Amino acid sequence: MNLTVKDFILLIPCYNDYDGLIQSVNSVHYPKSSHEILIVDDGSDVPLNQEDIQNKYPETTIQLIRINTNKGVSEALNTGLKVLHARNDYKYIARLDCGDICHADRFTKQVAFLDEHKETGLLGTWCRFIKQSTGKYYLYKTKTRYNDILKEMHFKCSFIHPTVMFRKEILDEIGYYPNEFAYAEDYVYFWQILKKYKGEILAEVLVYIEYSSNSISVKNYKKQLKSRMRIVIDFGDNLFLKFLGVCLIVVRYLILRK
Repeated sequence: MNLTVKDFILLIPCYNDYDGLIQSVNSVHYPKSSHEILIVDDGSDVPLNQEDIQNKYPETTIQLIRINTNKGVSEALNTGLKVLHARNDYKYIARLDCGDICHADRFTKQVAFLDEHKETGLLGTWCRFIKQSTGKYYLYKTKTRYNDILKEMHFKCSFIHPTVMFRKEILDEIGYYPNEFAYAEDYVYFWQILKKYKGEILAEVLVYIEYSSNSISVKNYKKQLKSRMRIVIDFGDNLFLKFLGVCLIVVRYLILRK
């Protein structure tokens, strides 16, 4: 019997944000038989219900994993990746966070790019951060080509987490998100990937990300900066760019302390 291979599985962690989860899943446009959605409930106060969610999307295969107590996004993601690592019936892993919205062409364009560019392991897109309370937004643009991205990574993460899609083989080569870099697990994981695979960015806004001053990354920005400094020191290749990157992080940290 031939194995039916999905194009991708979309990994979504969720903690106390059922409405945001539904909003995000509603934005996924792709042939139903060619993708799946894996939701990791990270100890929500009111547990997500597999049957309820599946009934909303009867034509899409949805799997729900429940962590009994809140462990944080890194542990939730790794829980999902471990489940995916045991499977061999899909090509790519995509990411999305609750409340974020995908452009209708996002997954079609990312799958087509990775299918055509076999040397690319990690693919992101530009995105737009939107503050729902005010409607204000800003565009997050980065370098798009691999060599330029390698330089830019010394100063900021070129890949915004909910925009990425990567090859499942990366789980064999890299493993899972490191736990020792608080609030910057995506930054270090993507840099680890770039050491072994090419990474590219589609120069289009294909994801709209909900921004809040109460988000985990904003509330823990100082801790994140400390982790980012360690990451630049450990993974930066260019000594001059590494020095500039560390200086920039120090300046940002000092400004926050004022």
